[in-house]
Amino acid sequence: MVDHNERAGFARAAWVNVLGNAAKIVVEGAAGLVFGSVALLADAAHSVADLVSSVVVLVWGKSAYDEPDDTHPHGHDRIEPLTALFVGAVLAVLGLSLLYESVQGLLVLDPPEANPLLLAALAFAMVDMYLVYRYTEYVNADLGSTALEALAVDCLNDIYTTIAAAVGIVGVLLGHPLLDPIAGGLVSLLVVSQGVEIGRENLDYLVGAAPDSKKRTEITETLRAHPAVEGVHDLTVFYDGTVLEVEVHVEVDGDMPFRRAHDVESELVDDLQATEDVGDAHVHLDPSGIGEWKAISEDRRP
Repeated sequence: MVDHNERAGFARAAWVNVLGNAAKIVVEGAAGLVFGSVALLADAAHSVADLVSSVVVLVWGKSAYDEPDDTHPHGHDRIEPLTALFVGAVLAVLGLSLLYESVQGLLVLDPPEANPLLLAALAFAMVDMYLVYRYTEYVNADLGSTALEALAVDCLNDIYTTIAAAVGIVGVLLGHPLLDPIAGGLVSLLVVSQGVEIGRENLDYLVGAAPDSKKRTEITETLRAHPAVEGVHDLTVFYDGTVLEVEVHVEVDGDMPFRRAHDVESELVDDLQATEDVGDAHVHLDPSGIGEWKAISEDRRP
């Protein structure tokens, strides 16, 4: 069932990201235009893309909390990693764009008018993004949303890019304008790296990738811990959105009464769903000792 408190918390965190990015754009954009700072305008432009990402997460990402329906019988869990994948792609593209601008800045120096108000605008931007980051992480500690985590990473990237812009402005004030493009280039590489990592992780969620061997071992041990289980085979574990789906055949006493077998199956499903990250579980009971699945497996060998 959908937890409406979780849905409301997700929406609040997304709204905070939207408003925080909007405020940063207004302050940095105004200061950049007034004093001719390319660094501030670039950082404000970066936040425009962040604002778009935040709006996408707000409008699209909360659909992950919709109830299952006829068109999505397993729910809408995959919408969340899809929105996070979008954020990761935006980060990677913006990082490459910032890297290009940094290289251009090294080739053609065009320092802004030296004015302390530029640093004041950057200080506001850093405090703004830090507060948005902390609130997003606070809310997401209970939700575990990959979309919100992507926004939180984006907030940190904003802080890093703003620090780079501040280093550049300080360099201008001290007569070293080359610091601006150099710092921007280093941070842009970090932005690209984090965007690629977010995209890679969420792509695994979308394509139904398998978890690592430790998770498979944990699931197998959970099944074998039940006193009625005599064997486990044909275990399949894969991501359905951000949660794991388990399909498995379990061997039990073939003379077990039908009602007891039904109870054992229900208990095993409950045990699996109590395992971290496991969402749905399908357990098929086989009578132990007959080995028919082994014969089938051998028949299918080339």
